[in-house]
Amino acid sequence: MRLFASERVENFLPYDGLVTYYGVVLDAAGADLHFERLVKAVDWRPDELVIAGRRIVTKRKIAWYGNSAFSYVYSGTAKEAKEWTEELLELREIVEKITAAKYNSCLLNLYHNGEEGLSWHSDNEDTLVQNGTIASLSLGAERKFVFKHRKTKESVPIPLEHGSLLAMKGETQKHWAHSLPKSVKVTQPRISLTFRMMCD
Repeated sequence: MRLFASERVENFLPYDGLVTYYGVVLDAAGADLHFERLVKAVDWRPDELVIAGRRIVTKRKIAWYGNSAFSYVYSGTAKEAKEWTEELLELREIVEKITAAKYNSCLLNLYHNGEEGLSWHSDNEDTLVQNGTIASLSLGAERKFVFKHRKTKESVPIPLEHGSLLAMKGETQKHWAHSLPKSVKVTQPRISLTFRMMCD
């Protein structure tokens, strides 16, 4: 399915969850500017994962920010949130206004090109507010984002455009996994900002 930039889809999922795609919410100039600022200002670090007892350091880089020094544990490693930057607070305000939800933290990913992606997973850690909204703002190269139902294995792909916003709500994380597939066709970098609510 190909979307027009202005098109909003209330629910991309056929059942067992709610995914709203708001389309492009930042104009091209604004999205470009935010991308350039984030590349320079964010404290990017390679991600570290523990898979089958092996510690893996990724080419993909991450950063974790929040209202306080939240500890976020996934894939066998823990990250401690840094204090919000003015740039991230500005983007959070935009996202909160559009999605009508509140967020106290943000996980950022920097993919240098299509050789870097994310395997199937769900954002269902105990430290996250249960059934809370997770909003993903995309900057940079357009990438395909895919949902897969845990039982039926039905898959739903969504092309995430430069400056676009997607929100996962309700029981989406319980019933659906998601991934960012690798693609040799993608040669440009992408930044994703996933705003979320951590338990106090």
